[in-house]
Amino acid sequence: MLRRLYEWTMAKAAHRHAEWWLAIFAFMEASFFPVPPHPLLGLMCLAEPKKALRFSLIATLASVVGGLLGYAIGHFAYEAFGEAMLRALGLADSFPKAACYLRDYGAEIIIVKGATPIPFKLLTITAGFIGMNLMVFLGASLVSRSISFMIVGVLFRLFGAPIKAVIDKHLGKVTAAFAVAVVAGFLALAFLGGGAEETSEKCASAVAAKTA
Repeated sequence: MLRRLYEWTMAKAAHRHAEWWLAIFAFMEASFFPVPPHPLLGLMCLAEPKKALRFSLIATLASVVGGLLGYAIGHFAYEAFGEAMLRALGLADSFPKAACYLRDYGAEIIIVKGATPIPFKLLTITAGFIGMNLMVFLGASLVSRSISFMIVGVLFRLFGAPIKAVIDKHLGKVTAAFAVAVVAGFLALAFLGGGAEETSEKCASAVAAKTA
């Protein structure tokens, strides 16, 4: 089944409208959609390694524009439906801590956290809610999304054919390794905390106050 799904997705990734689908996924994921665009980006780069940088640029720009929608939701419509949306996505409990860190560290959090498996939509909505400077938000989002997507493009542009050959031959092992890497990233973030001890304690207290 995994092999069939892989081959089906590879065919779709090479479709003439694949770039539009990538842009739509990247845009939606930055504000309200739960599925990240990275798997589609990776498969598109596998299908056409010479266009990897182009695909990554499309994902980057679409994600930044989508981030503006997330910012608008947090700034203008958090009480109307933003809070309910975060709850539906399972991110409501993380919101107070994200707001605390963004207030203390601003752009640094978006750049560092936005390039990790932490959902980018949580940061965009929270940034709008706290009224983060829009130009700072845009600049940090551009850097963050460039790190997240352009690295994929560069790697596939340089090593696309060998990488595809390995995946074609060892799909199950590669899938397992990717899953382990994602889990390891979440664990590292949990242990590192992303800030100084004083801020971590304060933000942990914000979460406790929210849930009390």
